[in-house]
Amino acid sequence: MKSDTKDSALKRLARIEGQVRGVSRMIDEDRYCIDVVRQVQAIKAALSGLEKVVLDDHLKTCVDRALTSNDLKDRREKVEELVAVLGGRKK
Repeated sequence: MKSDTKDSALKRLARIEGQVRGVSRMIDEDRYCIDVVRQVQAIKAALSGLEKVVLDDHLKTCVDRALTSNDLKDRREKVEELVAVLGGRKK
């Protein structure tokens, strides 16, 4: 992972961690359910953004390197990984 991507991912995770703690407090304080749901939706959106950043980095580094190499096995593995991840299956 590139260092700028790592920094961005860690900052995003810190924000998400704070959001999760906030939801925990909201539940503990018996806050209005819809307010809790909205915060959960915000966390899901933040996780989706993190996923995009990490996947983009993976495509620009690991996958690009495999596709430009002469290692057919590595190329096949990277493509299969992407199909599994994007298709929602575990490899």
